[in-house]
Amino acid sequence: MRRALISVSDKRGLSGLARALADAGVEIFSTGGTARQLRDDGVPVREVSDYTGFPEMMDGRLKTLHPKVFGGILGRRDREDDLASMSEQGILPFDLVVVNLYPFEATIRREGVTIEEAIEQIDIGGPSLVRAAAKNHAHVAVATHPDQYAAILEELARCGGITAAMRRRLAGQAFAHTAAYDRAIAGYFAQLEAGELFPEVIHVSWRRKAVLRYGENPHQSAALYEAPGACGANVVASQQLNGKDLSYNNLVDLDSALAIARSLPGAAAVVVKHTNPCGAASADTLAVAAQRALDGDPASAFGSVLGFNRVVDEATADVLSAPGLFVEAIVAPGFDAKALEILTTRPKWKANVRLMQVGSLDAAPSTLHYRILDGGLLAQVADVLADDVPSWRIVTKTSPADHQWDDLRFAWTVVRHVKSNAIVLCKEGMLCGAGAGQMSRVDSVEIAIRKAGNRARGCVLASDAFFPFPDSIHKASEAGITALVQPGGSRRDQEVIDACDHWGLPMIFTDRRHFKH
Repeated sequence: MRRALISVSDKRGLSGLARALADAGVEIFSTGGTARQLRDDGVPVREVSDYTGFPEMMDGRLKTLHPKVFGGILGRRDREDDLASMSEQGILPFDLVVVNLYPFEATIRREGVTIEEAIEQIDIGGPSLVRAAAKNHAHVAVATHPDQYAAILEELARCGGITAAMRRRLAGQAFAHTAAYDRAIAGYFAQLEAGELFPEVIHVSWRRKAVLRYGENPHQSAALYEAPGACGANVVASQQLNGKDLSYNNLVDLDSALAIARSLPGAAAVVVKHTNPCGAASADTLAVAAQRALDGDPASAFGSVLGFNRVVDEATADVLSAPGLFVEAIVAPGFDAKALEILTTRPKWKANVRLMQVGSLDAAPSTLHYRILDGGLLAQVADVLADDVPSWRIVTKTSPADHQWDDLRFAWTVVRHVKSNAIVLCKEGMLCGAGAGQMSRVDSVEIAIRKAGNRARGCVLASDAFFPFPDSIHKASEAGITALVQPGGSRRDQEVIDACDHWGLPMIFTDRRHFKH
């Protein structure tokens, strides 16, 4: 390797790469801000404009689009006619092209960004350089991401150059990079044209982050992919502080646990099994919330995934270290030093538990959710909007008591995260029983009551959708339920209301359904 062209927007790892190349005797050509940083770092660099004899202009729009640049990339080293043309025109061959593109996706995610600002972040020369180098990968290596630098330098040190196998692999990654870039731009314009959330064509370009041990079952292969432009705290971008590699099922449950925990008020904890909450609680302290969440269904809590909406502290870690409890994974904004020490040294499962740190939960989660079908894709606005509590309607003769309102709001927050048909029983900021995923709503009511046991008495009940018949009301009353919240909207609403009035139960209509299939 004799010569490299480096022009990057993302300058992570730039100095280390350039120094190593220079130490290996590679002549470096560069442009604009990249060249300035290399000079500031003491790395010898030659300006592209000095080489081409053509200055950068138009505020940087025109700087590399020149035959002396592209000829040096596209020239085939095994063709005498190409070599002759290069010699006649004074074109130098480039053996390595390091280019990443203007941050278009980051720009359009900024609040209040204008169309003009977005257009200025559409890279022209960069994709052309990348595609040219990738096309001529028989002779030229191309890097498009800082994560590739270490492998390139390792191979350069070992072989004195880049092997054909690596050049081919880098070329494939380069074409994927420019394709994703173009898809992002096309998607932006489609959204502008449509003026809505759902463009005519959805361009998906996710980057593989990990190959998993297996999928939902051991005979299924699986991998984890990261969505471009994903924002807010999420499990895919989280930092794993401890434990075994994540499994497919771990990731699905962690995603559910994080979604539930971030929606709960106060200091909150949630216990998840198979994406459904089997325990959840809000309290003044995280330790109390953790204990009450675990108490919600102790049998189901064994082998569960936990989620928290606060940094896990020492007192909470003490709760989680109780004898007889086994935890698969924990997701939280963070873990303080003492909690981390306890969780990685004290419980029997200390070496295996996955501790996932996601950072602040302040940023809003993704607004669109996708589901793959056989032969297609569903897209919908995520069910993350806060409910309009002031618009709730008391439809019974009896109104909820003051102390019941907090539990009704808590129950309504939890039920949206339970698979339909969904019923939850809650009391004093704690999930006492849940019925999930049943074909009949009355079955879900019976399961929730059975799960709650003696605690059902005094609970409020939340249903994710309307009651089609009054039979569930009778069962709730017999169990000691004291108030209900549901969307309403059934043709038999009046029968259900009459049943509540018969038993003296207050009931709220929210006029919003929370199905989760």
